[in-house]
Amino acid sequence: MDVASLSGTTLYAVLFAVIFIESGVLVGFWLPGDTILFAAGLVAADGDAGVSIYVLCVGVAIAASLGAMAGYYTGVRLGRPYLERRHASALARTEQFYGRYGSVTLIVARFVPWARTFAPVLAGAVAMPWYRFLAAVVSGALVWGTGLILLGYLASAIPGLRDAAGWLAAVVVVVSVVAGVGGELLRRHRSRHEAGDPGTDGTAVGEGG
Repeated sequence: MDVASLSGTTLYAVLFAVIFIESGVLVGFWLPGDTILFAAGLVAADGDAGVSIYVLCVGVAIAASLGAMAGYYTGVRLGRPYLERRHASALARTEQFYGRYGSVTLIVARFVPWARTFAPVLAGAVAMPWYRFLAAVVSGALVWGTGLILLGYLASAIPGLRDAAGWLAAVVVVVSVVAGVGGELLRRHRSRHEAGDPGTDGTAVGEGG
């Protein structure tokens, strides 16, 4: 994903879609939202790119908030048992955040890739009050989204950094995809092992009895 080659409407559409998916859609936990936001800020600093820093900041805040709301309703609909079966490790880590920070987790989690996807879903699964959830996710979206975009915008003054935005984002996307797929395969392998599939110690004992 060469962010530097995108401009105007195309960049807005791609960026807002990525942020929406990463903010609450369970399959989006591997997306590199941080890097893409930073790169978008670099692009916006180029006056010839036709990208407004204001549209970026407002649009990202809205996309992140809507994505988190979608995640909340996913948690309400699927419930905790489903999450424990499919995403036990991420669920446990997210619960540690909630135990430490309470509802502020929805703000803190914005800066932790896997947590910003699962925190809204878990909030829905445990029926966090809607008003508290909404206040936290909007605050988190503003701090995280606009913060990284503005950081990239200001960093454009560093020589050579703007030119590197495209390949940097591409590398992070590839690494994130590989890590996400690898993590899912590992999770499935562990699930099969724990369930006692043929070849595991648990199954061998069962068959022997």
